[in-house]
Amino acid sequence: MNTNDEMFEILSQKLDKLWNELDKVIVGRRKELKLILTAVLSQGHVLLEDLPGTGKTTMVKAFSKGLDCMFSRVQCTPDLLPSDILGVSIFNPQTNEFYLRKGPVFTNILLVDEINRTLPRTQSSLLECMEERQVSIEGKTYLLSSPFIVIATQNPIEMEGTFPLPEAQVDRFSMKLKLGYPTQKEEEQMLEKVGDEIPYEKISSKFNPEEIQELQKQCQDIHIHPSIREYITVLANATRKHPLISIGVSPRASKALYKTIKAWALVNGRNYVIPDDVKDMLKPVWNHRLIMRTEAHINSVKAEDILDEIMGKVSLPDEKVVRL
Repeated sequence: MNTNDEMFEILSQKLDKLWNELDKVIVGRRKELKLILTAVLSQGHVLLEDLPGTGKTTMVKAFSKGLDCMFSRVQCTPDLLPSDILGVSIFNPQTNEFYLRKGPVFTNILLVDEINRTLPRTQSSLLECMEERQVSIEGKTYLLSSPFIVIATQNPIEMEGTFPLPEAQVDRFSMKLKLGYPTQKEEEQMLEKVGDEIPYEKISSKFNPEEIQELQKQCQDIHIHPSIREYITVLANATRKHPLISIGVSPRASKALYKTIKAWALVNGRNYVIPDDVKDMLKPVWNHRLIMRTEAHINSVKAEDILDEIMGKVSLPDEKVVRL
């Protein structure tokens, strides 16, 4: 067994232990947890869109415990100010100096609950954090912890008293995920495990921030064959020409997919990307970036449907060729 094989074998064992730990609190969300971990490793951010009570907060809090990462939560309301998230400089009369009272953004995993319930100026205060991993407060720049990920939630049904995210800000999220309801069997298991209270204390950490940073570096070395890159650009151009799409994906979306599939390959125990990685990640990474035409809304055509259609028309690269 060579060094690479040994590394992936160790990573696979650690991931199995992580999923087993999270199973103590979370039931039936293995795919979503893998996607969130992929977002962390690709240094992206996640938008969770689903109804209240589907376990979004529980999943994120348990996930942070499994990675031994700092966790902060912000409950968005219309009166939430940017300083409530970022922090504020406060004058200390004893030292005659200002000091920074850090906001919840100074963490590893920031859960922004119901992001569409807060004002646009507060929503936009997260842009620099998400893109630059830093905060500017009164002319001073403060670096954030590493790793750092924003996981924002929003309710897609209840729109009264909300401030929908502008398209430019939605584009900053590398993935958009929907949890959906559990199966009846999963719900029975959930009631058995966490019916009285959520036993976060039972979760043992299987990673730490330093190990996550090292995995982020390893993602950059994952091999992508030129035919995979061509496949991504062909798919991107197809979205820009589709008759039911008003605005297709941007180059930022192509870059997000490029980074995400490398992390997905690593999570799945490979040091190279295969065509199926692109197919697995295309909808989580691109479904929220397409702006549909009126005809699509009238005919109840969803972004996911069009992406499936496009993937069906574009030829896959030869999997034998893309391997090292």
